[in-house]
Amino acid sequence: MQNTSEQYDKIVSSCRSLFINKMKDYGSAWRILRLPSLTDQIFIKAQRIRSLQEKETKKVDEGQESEFIGIINYCIMALIQLEKGVVEQPDMDLDEATSLYDEKIGLTKQLMMDKNHDYGEAWRDMRVSSLTDLILQKLLRVKQIEDNAGKTLVSEGIDANYQDMINYAIFALIHLKH
Repeated sequence: MQNTSEQYDKIVSSCRSLFINKMKDYGSAWRILRLPSLTDQIFIKAQRIRSLQEKETKKVDEGQESEFIGIINYCIMALIQLEKGVVEQPDMDLDEATSLYDEKIGLTKQLMMDKNHDYGEAWRDMRVSSLTDLILQKLLRVKQIEDNAGKTLVSEGIDANYQDMINYAIFALIHLKH
């Protein structure tokens, strides 16, 4: 699992770097987004990945990798929004946003390591298309939970679904890079 941890960290480093650069360009404008808006952004990216996987030609010169990175970063934003709430105006500086990013990805990596221990790295035998489908399934679950005003009877909450999507996207990127 040491290799998984190193591969995971390498992907996260790339995603984190993009997040920081976008924070420098745009500030924390994303702080005004409500959870359903973030969920919809993630859904659009996952749908595009699925479309790229199914179609032979593409009209926009961006592949699956950039979309998986977008899913990861939007999920981190959603986890931050879950904790901090939505605001009317951008209110977070780069240091605070980066600190929260690191906190959320740290918790998500620990979840991955725990599950990986229990499942024996089963994801390594999965196809990227299956990981995409699992992300879409998680998104549909999140949309349903959002439509139920955040209430669940027996299921995990929205945060666990966002964490699973991050981990699936990282697994997909590991597959695509190796």
